[in-house]
Amino acid sequence: MSDVLISGAPPRPATTGLSSTLVLALGTFAVGTDAFVVAGFLPSMAGDLHVSPATAGQSVTVFAAAYALLSPVLATLLARLPRRTLLTAALTTLGLANLGSALAPSMAVLLASRVVAAVGAAAYTPNAGAVSASLVRPELRARALAVVIGGLTAATALGVPLGNAAGHWFGWRTALGVVAGLCLLVALVLRTVMPQLPGNARVPLRTRLAVLRRPAVLAVLPLTVLGMGASYTAYAYSVPVLGAVGVPERSVLWMLFLYGLGAVVGNLGAGWATDRFGSPAVLTAGYATMAAALGALAWLAALNGRVVPPVGLLVLLWGASSWCQTPAQQHRLIEAAPQEAPLVVSLNSSAIYVGIGLGTLLGGATLGSGAGAVYGLGAGLAVLALGFLRWTARSTG
Repeated sequence: MSDVLISGAPPRPATTGLSSTLVLALGTFAVGTDAFVVAGFLPSMAGDLHVSPATAGQSVTVFAAAYALLSPVLATLLARLPRRTLLTAALTTLGLANLGSALAPSMAVLLASRVVAAVGAAAYTPNAGAVSASLVRPELRARALAVVIGGLTAATALGVPLGNAAGHWFGWRTALGVVAGLCLLVALVLRTVMPQLPGNARVPLRTRLAVLRRPAVLAVLPLTVLGMGASYTAYAYSVPVLGAVGVPERSVLWMLFLYGLGAVVGNLGAGWATDRFGSPAVLTAGYATMAAALGALAWLAALNGRVVPPVGLLVLLWGASSWCQTPAQQHRLIEAAPQEAPLVVSLNSSAIYVGIGLGTLLGGATLGSGAGAVYGLGAGLAVLALGFLRWTARSTG
């Protein structure tokens, strides 16, 4: 494969290196903090808006569904915009939407602001991933993708726990206001630091979506939905489901930090391991680990016991297995359709958020049956993802 920019821009030297992707990771950190911070203060937000935690959790579902639908559409409508302009505008939109969420007087207004936030996120993340993959040599592509996705995982390690702390000390509205400020600050940094890169030729959406007829692409996207659905069945409801395994609310912050730490290690390790061992091996290990960790948490919830040291280890493994998927899946898609890399990365982002929305929806529906049922459902979906991976790996060769 040539070293021409996958985003459609002119060639750049192959020596650009992984360091050039770090500024893009700042943006995905802001996006990830926005997308996942709600898990840290869901009960207090639900109480303030006079809804149940399961209903408040649907703010995650609405964001995810809007992102999934908008991502390929925005990839078409915004194709000709210079990349720096597009990425800066996307983060600015995200910041303003978070201000709207922070000031929302009702659940309806909050949901509307989450849709606007999804517009900014859907415009940013796929383009950041595609540009990062184009800035390095082909043999470093999975690691470049891991650096950018590392912004999302760093958000789970730092942004979400800090959001939990800010929500606890100052209130959830202040926490969302801080997220808004973060998005606007990173937009300014991108505007200052990122080089100008031209946009792409505009291709009709129908032509773009023709890539879905490729068997190799069709084998990847449903797996992303299943895997992320398994990961996020319990995540949005972290406070109540961790409480069921003996974690007091004041300690949820540290458990979220452990989850995020696992996410960072799993993501970066998966980028290296994918380049070395291939995607199927990484994904097999990830889904097996996820099923084991969530299954063990379901067992502990059924025991109604006190906190024991393995709880922290299980949460760490849960985070690592959740985010080891993305570099391997994106790498599989770019290999399957190298000339449509921005599109297939955006489709994978859509599939990620379909999975997050589906998992959050199923988790909310199951929450009334107890945390054991929520964890067990996540473990079952992880087993299903593992079976789907092995089946498609054989059928596609």
